[in-house]
Amino acid sequence: MNITDTIKYVGVNDHDVDLFEGQYVVENGMSYNSYVIMDDKVAVMDTVDANFTDEWLKNIADVLGSRQPDYLIVQHMEPDHSANIANFMNLYKDARIVSNAKAFVMMKQFFGTDFADRQIVVKEGDTLSLGAHTLTFVMAPMVHWPEVMVTYDSTDKVLFSADAFGKFGALDVDEDWACEARRYYFGIVGKYGVQAQALLKKAAGLDIQIICPLHGPVLSENLGYYLDLYNTWTSYGVESEGVLICYTSVYGNTKKAVELLAEKLQAKGCPKVIVNDLARCDMAEAVEDAFRYGRIVLATTTYNGDIFPFMHEFVHHLEERGYRNRTIGLIENGTWAPTAARKMKQMLENCKDLTYTDTTVTIKSALTDANVAQLDALADELCK
Repeated sequence: MNITDTIKYVGVNDHDVDLFEGQYVVENGMSYNSYVIMDDKVAVMDTVDANFTDEWLKNIADVLGSRQPDYLIVQHMEPDHSANIANFMNLYKDARIVSNAKAFVMMKQFFGTDFADRQIVVKEGDTLSLGAHTLTFVMAPMVHWPEVMVTYDSTDKVLFSADAFGKFGALDVDEDWACEARRYYFGIVGKYGVQAQALLKKAAGLDIQIICPLHGPVLSENLGYYLDLYNTWTSYGVESEGVLICYTSVYGNTKKAVELLAEKLQAKGCPKVIVNDLARCDMAEAVEDAFRYGRIVLATTTYNGDIFPFMHEFVHHLEERGYRNRTIGLIENGTWAPTAARKMKQMLENCKDLTYTDTTVTIKSALTDANVAQLDALADELCK
């Protein structure tokens, strides 16, 4: 695939993986992207997962023809992008590695060598001329590893964006970009919104016409759409109007409360109501929804003096990713000592700019008329 006349795609599609990073369901696989810039000097941008060594090296050879690569540029040391560094360097004996000091430390940890005699160490703002193409290196620490950098080609106005702007899904399937990019962002990068915002501010000073991420499709049209979404995600903004209800229920009584609340919200004109049963839905999609919508209800039972396990895991994901700028309503159930609402608040106490509704619904075993009135009051607050 030609990105431009001189930039070629040499990545691979993975349809064998079922869980990316051992935790995210990827029904449509993954892409591991790599690129070659053909100029007076030839630069290869990143490698691919270890399971695709032969396919990747063949892709490179097909593009190079009789030529040899001069540089391997390493933007990110996570193994799905760096696993073939040694294989590449052993095959192309005259090539040099271009990366930053932190990446070379990790390289030695992974491969037992940092290729000291073939290094080019770069830092913020350094450039590399390939001939017509000039590459500028921009450090992007903690997006989402400390050694990450991105690369800007001022000739074709291409940003090689590492894991930023990535998404789940192989490139030979047709699926909605935003849904899987959102799930990818909040799953993989979401904790580091401040750092991602810093990268966006640097990128704002560049004339970017094409974005080449390490996962997902090359973005070359309607870039404002992607940049606006990424700005919303990285700033913990609200993307869509609606109320998200996430719940767990042991014997169905908490579920009844959730269903009744959903009915009340819809009757009061709430634009959208989304209900996730945390024991049965994709947890990563529930986390994605929590960051997409501005209002959320957490409904669960007290369990062993704490929170039911699936809700505990969900709230942990929110806390871990710095959940903020949201309105939260709480529903708890407990036959003799309901504590779930207090426990959930405790888990989220380090999260910033959270507003709790005045109404907390406390059910003792089964719904009562008083609980129904509480649900009505909660719906009123959420629909304001």
